[in-house]
Amino acid sequence: MSLVTSKKMLLNAQKNGYAVGAFNIENMEMAMAVVAAAEETRSPLILQTTPSTVRYAGLALYHGIVKALAESASVPVALHLDHGNSLELACGALEAGYTSVMIDGSQLSFEDNIFLTQSVVKKAAGYGVPVEAELGKVGGKEDDLVSNADTNTDPEMAREFAERTGVDSLAVAIGTAHGFYVKTPVLDKVRLTQIRNVVDIPLVLHGASGLSEDDVRECIARGICKVNFATELRAAFTDGIKSVLAEKPSTFDPKPLGKAGMERVKQLVIGRMTVCGCVGRA
Repeated sequence: MSLVTSKKMLLNAQKNGYAVGAFNIENMEMAMAVVAAAEETRSPLILQTTPSTVRYAGLALYHGIVKALAESASVPVALHLDHGNSLELACGALEAGYTSVMIDGSQLSFEDNIFLTQSVVKKAAGYGVPVEAELGKVGGKEDDLVSNADTNTDPEMAREFAERTGVDSLAVAIGTAHGFYVKTPVLDKVRLTQIRNVVDIPLVLHGASGLSEDDVRECIARGICKVNFATELRAAFTDGIKSVLAEKPSTFDPKPLGKAGMERVKQLVIGRMTVCGCVGRA
């Protein structure tokens, strides 16, 4: 089928109490592996690229890869710009054919974040594409964005932000961090419930790589409708390549390396889709 937007996916997840897995990809092989996992589990799927990934190969190339995979898939696939850091990049993604975009103004003041998000929402409306935004700061490093301290999302500010921007989904900060955790995170799950009680659009959890399955499930039970996974996919793909080279150091054909990386990614994604509860929801 053709690429679809993420809007219906997330509203269905919100209505039925599960989350859609959103997986960051870096190359063709990772995209193929994630789509294969979605096909095997009959799961709706969001594939994502960050600004640095876009700089690596370009919006058009990633769109072309994912579009081709989506057209041969029997499950719904959306292509999402993750952590878009400017109006210009968001517009570029829309023009390239992305079917979902995020604008991340969380490093800005509250009013400047609202203004930037409103600008992207207005532009995306002309394409019929939903917009995700972020309020509060998720710690750690995601792409070029570094936050040294967590500032969790204020529920009342989240309510006002959602109402004033007209955004379709909202990423919230509750103690997660990008990258691998150096110690067990303590999530403010009560705050998540408070946000859910005053914000009626789908909520998004960033920084899920390394969280326990129980934590992810409880966050979904408290209102999360989209869960992002990035760092652990990169590690899985690289580990697959390393395993081949450790056994056969003379390997020079990239195809066996890619296949090994793909298999690691596929199995990881199947597990994450199961935890999200989206298996069989396509």
